Amino acid sequence: MKKDDCIFCKLANGDIPTNSIYEDDVVKVIFDASPAAPGHILILPKNHFDDVYSMDDETAAHVFKVAVKLSKAYRKALDFDGLNIVQNNGEAAGQTVFHFHMHIIPRYKNDTVNVTWKQNEADAAVIEDIKKKVSAYLED
Repeated sequence: MKKDDCIFCKLANGDIPTNSIYEDDVVKVIFDASPAAPGHILILPKNHFDDVYSMDDETAAHVFKVAVKLSKAYRKALDFDGLNIVQNNGEAAGQTVFHFHMHIIPRYKNDTVNVTWKQNEADAAVIEDIKKKVSAYLED
């Protein structure tokens, strides 16, 4: 299902022209209009999902399958030093367009991309508490 006021729905479904590199029945992959690095692409499901929490398992699996396929093609075709696969959910995580999308960003030595964070010491009590809370919601 498309959402009429969603820019990524319009891009994914061809309502707005874009520079794409791959398309199938489920997703369209486009070049980011404001790339973090040369070759930065976005995987956009054609159906609207605000975020990972609203996505069905089949679409999620397909998105990651396409991410792997494109990453392998990028590795063979381009001369880069690394690759980030990034997916943000919610403003606090950096999501700015609320249509699920996955970034594939080729990385080059001395580029300006920054996806690092401060590493903190793990707290065993916190880990056990989180594990207990989350385990209650996991299904087989």
